[in-house]
Amino acid sequence: MFKRHNLSSVLGHIKEKGFSPKSIIDVGIAYGTPGLYGVFENAQYLLVEPLEEYTDVMEDICSKFNAKYVIAAAGAEITETVINVHPDMSGSSILKESEGEHIDGEPRTVKVTTLDFEAKKAGLTGPYLIKLDVKGFELEVLKGASEIIKNTDVVIMETSLFQFYKNSPEFHEVIAFMADMDFSVYDIFGASYRPLDDALGQVDILFVRNGCFLRGSDHYATPEQREKMTQERVKNLNPKKGAKL
Repeated sequence: MFKRHNLSSVLGHIKEKGFSPKSIIDVGIAYGTPGLYGVFENAQYLLVEPLEEYTDVMEDICSKFNAKYVIAAAGAEITETVINVHPDMSGSSILKESEGEHIDGEPRTVKVTTLDFEAKKAGLTGPYLIKLDVKGFELEVLKGASEIIKNTDVVIMETSLFQFYKNSPEFHEVIAFMADMDFSVYDIFGASYRPLDDALGQVDILFVRNGCFLRGSDHYATPEQREKMTQERVKNLNPKKGAKL
């Protein structure tokens, strides 16, 4: 059973441990990212969203926090692309649905920018926290963040266990990609199950850079915690005697 089930509890945990980013980049806004804003005092926010229908949402966030927004998709280079706008908006993606064209919605040409360009333009500085929810396009977004990723300690992204979008990376591919960038899994939360068969479909993963203080030890427990655990296990092995080492 996961101890932390949502973004708020996960960020609260790493904040308690001493993590404090100067800049937070939120890619894929929709109706906002619950639990992301206002957690870290004095952090600057950059919001990146390709659909202009969510402008009011971003302006509202900017009115409450030190934030700027960009109406564009994020990707590996500055260009234009076509995004498939779903009727419910929230499933819109540059990639097409595996279920077929009838799910894709209406095509729309949008600008594509890079996180490196926008962070420099906004005058952001690290350490960074990057959150990605772009419906299978997450790794392409990171390819356009080759500079700021050097000063990024935490990346949070939605990850799928199935290829819901054509040519999208699955769980194992995301883990391998992040490992190549010198990041490891630190926490998993936000599980969702597909209606088709109730199989686990997606999870949110918090990655931490190797060498960051959050991964400063490979030990499982402190000596005191280990002693307590050992005594409990011995007791369970010999419940009548209440044995001690």
